[in-house]
Amino acid sequence: MADRRRFLALTMPALVSAAGLLAPAAPRAEAHAHAHAQAHPREGARVADEQRTESRILDLTVRSPALGRDARVRLLTPDGWERRGRHDRWPVLYLFIGGDGDHEAWTREYEVQRKPELRGTLVVMPEMPLYGFYSDWWNHGHGGPPAVESFHLREVLPLLERDYGAGTRRVAAGESQGGFGALSYAARHPGLFRAVTSYSGFVHPLQHPHAVRAGMTYLGLDWLALWGDPVAQRAIWQAHDPYYLAERLRGTRVHLSSGDGRAGALDPPGTEPDPHIPGLEDPDYPFPEDVISPTETLMERESRAVATRLSRAGVQVSTHFYAGTHSPPYWWRELDRTLPMLLTALTPGPASRADRVPAQ
Repeated sequence: MADRRRFLALTMPALVSAAGLLAPAAPRAEAHAHAHAQAHPREGARVADEQRTESRILDLTVRSPALGRDARVRLLTPDGWERRGRHDRWPVLYLFIGGDGDHEAWTREYEVQRKPELRGTLVVMPEMPLYGFYSDWWNHGHGGPPAVESFHLREVLPLLERDYGAGTRRVAAGESQGGFGALSYAARHPGLFRAVTSYSGFVHPLQHPHAVRAGMTYLGLDWLALWGDPVAQRAIWQAHDPYYLAERLRGTRVHLSSGDGRAGALDPPGTEPDPHIPGLEDPDYPFPEDVISPTETLMERESRAVATRLSRAGVQVSTHFYAGTHSPPYWWRELDRTLPMLLTALTPGPASRADRVPAQ
């Protein structure tokens, strides 16, 4: 599982799609568009089924025009949610998964349902198409499914705020490709989230476009269907890449964490190296000899670059970099470390209010 997860992060950026591209809009126009989306779920999107799997876990099946199929969203409901009135609302934590898009992973692997701190919060865990990269795919200029960003923000979000008690105080966290999703969504839609955290996120794909190409080619995917060519369609890449949207994250609390690709404290003895992906390594910037998780090395380089860029842009940003690989045990630890900051950001008051992440 850990090796698979590490590899997913590599390929996820590639698929990171770009159909339905939203170039950075003027704040006033974007705010109006977002308000409209909240009030009016994208035409045709509806909840087709509900399944209660545990006392507080509810799985929704959403009929999604954006994806062209049914998709699932897992909810972890707060105490008292089932007795909610028409106007009752709860603060919301969005958890974005990595490139496999498995909406059940947050409860299966991280057991967020066992965290007592979340009993007053609605937790939303949407699925994503495999390697969907939290974007509307460009598809060589034709657009169309999978429109992942539209599914999450123009279908799921307004449905939850209309019918399932989701409030407008929101934060987001993501692991691997989901870390990109948290930052990209927040930057493309200022004010959407009060705070975001990325755990080993592919947060600056234009820093390593060769890795996008390598991962998708390895899987037999058309990497140009993503955001197009990084030169010819550079504007599309930049319109999704948090590094180039740094100023739009002012007012949003940001935390970035990543390992360095070397074996760390949470890697058991004998941990195997990542699968070899031809073209992943940049000959001009080779991986150190003791790196066993090259994907995580790339994630650290990108996270450090984005952290520096955010700091220079006046964004409230904190970081945690460590020895470790691209694997769930580290993301579980990082979620525990950053959850108090995320929940503090959900309390009533200015959106920028958030405690510092505990130092090591």
